[in-house]
Amino acid sequence: MPQLLKDGKVIDNPWQIIEANDEADQEALPSGDILVPLSMWLNNQSVLENHSGAVGLWINGDEEIEGIAQSIVTAPVIAINFPKFVDGRGFSVARLLRDRYGFKGELRAVGQIIRDQLFFLKRCGFNAFEFDSEIDLDEGAQSLADFSDAYQVAADQPEPLFKRR
Repeated sequence: MPQLLKDGKVIDNPWQIIEANDEADQEALPSGDILVPLSMWLNNQSVLENHSGAVGLWINGDEEIEGIAQSIVTAPVIAINFPKFVDGRGFSVARLLRDRYGFKGELRAVGQIIRDQLFFLKRCGFNAFEFDSEIDLDEGAQSLADFSDAYQVAADQPEPLFKRR
C-alpha cells in the first residue's frame, strides 16, 4: 500500500485518486476510499453518496471554490493538486479553506511538491502530503520542523510573534 505523510507521521494511504471525469458510474468506481475530481463531486452526488467507501475530493489550484465552498467543506479529505512545484495557487486555496470556510478535515497536498515546501504548506493549513517523486517520508516529517518559529500569522498560528512573547 502506498504511504503518505499525515500529521507528521508516515502512514498507509488507503485513498485512491480517481482521474478527471465528469461522470461517475457506480460500477466503474473502485471499492474503498476514493478522491474524486471537483467536477465529479459536484455533478454526481447521488452516485457518490451510495459508494461503499469514504469519498473525498481533489481540486486544482486554478479552480474557483468561492461559490461552492459550503458544499465541499463537508468532505473528509480535500486534496489540492500541485501540477508543478512552482505553482503556488494551492497555498492560497488551502488558506481559504481553513480560514475563511472553516474546513476541519484532512487537507492534503498532492502532486509536484518538494521537501523545501513542506514547512510552508503546513503553515497554510495542510496536514497531509502525498508526493509524486521519491521523497523519503521520514526526512519529510523532519522538514516540517525546519524552522522553530515564524513572525507572520498563518493557518497554523493565528497570533503574531510579538503577541506570543
